[in-house]
Amino acid sequence: MFKDKTLMITGGTGSFGNAVLNRFVQTDIGEIRVFSRDEKKQDDMRHEFQAKMPEVSDKIKFFIGDVRDLASVKNAMHGVDYIFHAAALKQVPSCEFFPLEAVKTNVIGTDNLLTAAIDEGVKTVICLSTDKAAYPVNAMGTSKAMMEKVIVAKSRTVSPEKTKICCTRYGNVMCSRGSVIPLWIEQIREGKPITITEPSMTRFIMSLEEAVDLVLFAFEYGVSGDILVQKAPACTIGVLAQAVKELFCPETEIKIIGIRHGEKMYETLLTNEECANALDMGNFYRVPSDKRSLNYDKYFKNGDKNRNTLKEFDSNNTKHLTVEQVKEKLLSLEYIQEELKKSEK
Repeated sequence: MFKDKTLMITGGTGSFGNAVLNRFVQTDIGEIRVFSRDEKKQDDMRHEFQAKMPEVSDKIKFFIGDVRDLASVKNAMHGVDYIFHAAALKQVPSCEFFPLEAVKTNVIGTDNLLTAAIDEGVKTVICLSTDKAAYPVNAMGTSKAMMEKVIVAKSRTVSPEKTKICCTRYGNVMCSRGSVIPLWIEQIREGKPITITEPSMTRFIMSLEEAVDLVLFAFEYGVSGDILVQKAPACTIGVLAQAVKELFCPETEIKIIGIRHGEKMYETLLTNEECANALDMGNFYRVPSDKRSLNYDKYFKNGDKNRNTLKEFDSNNTKHLTVEQVKEKLLSLEYIQEELKKSEK
């Protein structure tokens, strides 16, 4: 599907962008464009891939720009076939204190990207959302929920034969930049207690590779306007902390510090309302977009009695992993393997 094609990744210097590059750059893809606003991270990434994959590093092209600026997005998009849109403000506390910044990047930035993609004739755009967009209680989740609405609305304005626009929604990605596991490892190295907010809090957990798998599933099987959800397992924060502690330093103390700004006790990937139309696709759920017009009058007279029997999918009612299962999942991650080697030294 990607042979000789040009793929653009917004927010491409982040954890997801690195995972995509590791997966794709040694294939027969034509070019991968990394679009982001941080020249330091781009320079670091350039040197890293030149060192570890010199024979294919020329496939990676770097573009400085910001999704908030429509012109800079369009300038990077000439000749692009496909886009993975990962640029976002993702930190819950910082979005809580600066909600308009979250709106500018997550909502307006996404609209800019889709406007440019349609104008430039990009064939497929896959946008990355989060479980915090379902029943949002914080500014980050609310901005991502609005982002999803923009994506679905934009998909109605363009023929899917011209530009297919889909959205993926997934939970916490283990060991991604700014996530809690790297913080805990750093605390252990410094001889400090592991700090957790609330041990009974549950969270979906998945690897970066699984996040890429979801995006590729949406790319191949999604219909324009769809939201695609992966059926991820979950665990309590207490279990996750215990697993990290046992892998790195069993004597480490666990300290409970209380819930932060805008945190939920559990996260939802598929809402009860979305279940009315959602389709179970095995390892994934597909939420088709609402294709009805703005002519609401007929819906006051004629409702729809049919409703799916699916139930809300959240981190309380999914499969819960034990400490040993979480340790096994962590040990499969390259990041954890490298950190354990550092600890042995």
